[in-house]
Amino acid sequence: MDSQSNGKGPLAGVRVVDLTAMVMGSYCTQIMADMGAEVIKVESPDGDNTRYISVGPAPGMGGVFVNVNRGKRSVVLDLRSEPGKTALRALIEKADVFIHSMRAKAIARLGFSYDEVAGINPAIVYTNCYGYGRRGPDRDLPAYDDTIQAECGLPAIQEQLTGEATFVGTIMADKVAGLTALYATMMALFHRQRTGDGQEVEVSMFEAMASFMLVEHANGAMFDPPLGPAVYPRAVAPNRRPYRTSDGYIAALIYNDKQWSAFIDAVRPPWAGDLYATLERRARQIDKVYALLAETFKERTTEEWLTLFRELEIPAAPLRTPDALFDNPHLNAVGFFETVDTPRGPVRFPGVPTWFSRTPGRVAGPAPELGADTADVLDEISASARAPEKEY
Repeated sequence: MDSQSNGKGPLAGVRVVDLTAMVMGSYCTQIMADMGAEVIKVESPDGDNTRYISVGPAPGMGGVFVNVNRGKRSVVLDLRSEPGKTALRALIEKADVFIHSMRAKAIARLGFSYDEVAGINPAIVYTNCYGYGRRGPDRDLPAYDDTIQAECGLPAIQEQLTGEATFVGTIMADKVAGLTALYATMMALFHRQRTGDGQEVEVSMFEAMASFMLVEHANGAMFDPPLGPAVYPRAVAPNRRPYRTSDGYIAALIYNDKQWSAFIDAVRPPWAGDLYATLERRARQIDKVYALLAETFKERTTEEWLTLFRELEIPAAPLRTPDALFDNPHLNAVGFFETVDTPRGPVRFPGVPTWFSRTPGRVAGPAPELGADTADVLDEISASARAPEKEY
């Protein structure tokens, strides 16, 4: 296990050969690294494009790259050359997972399709990260977060909510697909643990986001015949937005009947009555309910509302910026952020959001400079090839 990997998480001892770029696949393997896996990131001589798309302390070390590639080892291989292919084949021999984000035709042209990789290492879990699944007509189309958001209906939902078709302010498709790739790969590893069998896994951004969007928005469209459009009305109610208070904003969801009754008893708004007394009745006219609440919230300060809602155990929160997360008392109390010393200075990483009683994960280490580990990894491959086979 390389010194950069923490070696104590639930994936300690797992070796991942990572041919992903940008965010989808890299986010998947970043979590694997934090959970103890040794992740060897194979890059072209130009490096992952994510190295160059955001601010950073040095060229090629942009913040997005540094975060989703922390704790990995960077190996530069020219996979158009035979020496590069030979080195990758040697890495595959000792790997548990092979994951890439190239289009199917591109990875096949290089000679590293599933059949070719499984011929080297039959027990390997081989994960494809695609824009569109190979069984559909769009399989060869390029895809990015913006296009997949559009494809799966997210801007259309935003239009119903705000009156204008917009992307959401985060690369949701990339990250949802990355998490999907992670759980799919883990399931395949679990199957291998029980049976010894490797297999091929396919994850596409479009299918992952379609599944994600339709959790609630499938709604009446699921039934035959359809009972309504594919939309969850509460989520797109025009008045569903942070409430303006007398001095700012607050987010609150007075949802179930117990919460609603407690709120009405404490505030006694003039519009209260049987018309809104049950969740079913409120759901049928949710936008009107939101509008009435919006007028009521203007009567007190944000802090006054927060104090009341905490007493009533009603979910509520003030509006914060992403910058404020770095000073959030709760996140700091649970040790969410981890400061890691790197060759370019300390980096305060957002840490592992899960907790394990026996095998905790942690930020695996700094992100690698381009090709920083090439010589060491190739030396390890060579030494492994020279070592006598162990008898079991």
